Amino acid sequence: QVELVESGGGLVQAGRSQRLSCAVPFSISRTSEMAWYRQAPGKQRELVASITSFGTTNYADSVKDRFTISRDYAKNTVDLQMNSLKPEDTAVYYCRVTVPVVRDMHYWGKGTLVTVSS
Repeated sequence: QVELVESGGGLVQAGRSQRLSCAVPFSISRTSEMAWYRQAPGKQRELVASITSFGTTNYADSVKDRFTISRDYAKNTVDLQMNSLKPEDTAVYYCRVTVPVVRDMHYWGKGTLVTVSS
């Protein structure tokens, strides 16, 4: 059972910053892609940001220029730096990594709640 562990969630005021981190229990050099998703109450889970093994990043329009995804090969972590937070960023944030085997295997964390107060 592969378990990713997210951390860094909590209550933050609008306009402030928060950094999420996801610990991966194996070498992230094995992954083809790492990503952060979020799910707000009553809404579907959506992609927030992703980074490929080549370093190509992709961001949801709603977070462009505010959020930054990064990875640390020494620590086997993938982080999400969130700046200029808005109340609409309130959600449970999930980490997902993809490992290409015979087919792509996706591993998820259990999520961390970020609440942005106005």
